Amino acid sequence: VQLQAFGGGLVQAGGSLRLSCAASLRAFSSYGMGWFRQAPGKEREFVATVSWSGGITYYADSVKGRFTLSRDNAKNTVYLQMNSLKPEDTAVYYCAAQRGGWSSKGSKEYDYWGQGTQVTVSS
Repeated sequence: VQLQAFGGGLVQAGGSLRLSCAASLRAFSSYGMGWFRQAPGKEREFVATVSWSGGITYYADSVKGRFTLSRDNAKNTVYLQMNSLKPEDTAVYYCAAQRGGWSSKGSKEYDYWGQGTQVTVSS
């Protein structure tokens, strides 16, 4: 099982990035997918999650209205569109997969993790 996150980079405040996470999961559509992030010296925190069908999404309050999570089950990929980026969004972003298709906010609920992609927002 492999989750590969990419699309990170350096962007100025107010800019946009789109992260992708490609999953080599059998029955990808049966997994809930989530994004978490970890800034230096801080604990990993929840960003967004989407249910197996894409019909249910949850966002952290800090990103609500700026980030949009979607999935394409035909391509085994989830996307995190990040707009109006702020310096406080700087972190390593991780995608994760949860069996059962649920869309949980707790990191312990997830079974597989990607390697992370760095997002740096300059002021």
